[in-house]
Amino acid sequence: MDDNGDTPISEDDWGAAIAEQEKAEAAAAEKTEAPPATAAIFKEFSGKSSTAPETHNDIDFILDIPVQLTVELGRTKIAIKNLLQLAQGSVVELDGLAGEPMDVLVNGCLIAQGEVVVVNDKFGIRLTDIVTPAERIRKLNK
Repeated sequence: MDDNGDTPISEDDWGAAIAEQEKAEAAAAEKTEAPPATAAIFKEFSGKSSTAPETHNDIDFILDIPVQLTVELGRTKIAIKNLLQLAQGSVVELDGLAGEPMDVLVNGCLIAQGEVVVVNDKFGIRLTDIVTPAERIRKLNK
């Protein structure tokens, strides 16, 4: 006993207390861990399953997604020194010829060609040739 009347704590007592605490922490960690992995259960994706909900084969759910539509008159390469000299009224020559069909791109992918029209003082494009999906895929594979 020490001066306060308490029994002195030996190194063996400390070791036993630490071991007991480690056991308690390990038990608590086991309770918070995820349950052991079991065989995953997957639903059948084919439409043949009678328990699968009915789905519509239409594209109505994507019709409101915005895409970038670009009408390209032509292209050119220009040196930076010439680019810096451009001012209001400057003319930049393009590779497209006057009266030649213009490319219509959606998100950078060619989908059609057309000609310029003016409607109510606004420019528009009349589509003259639509690129088929097969042609688009063929161009992607090149």
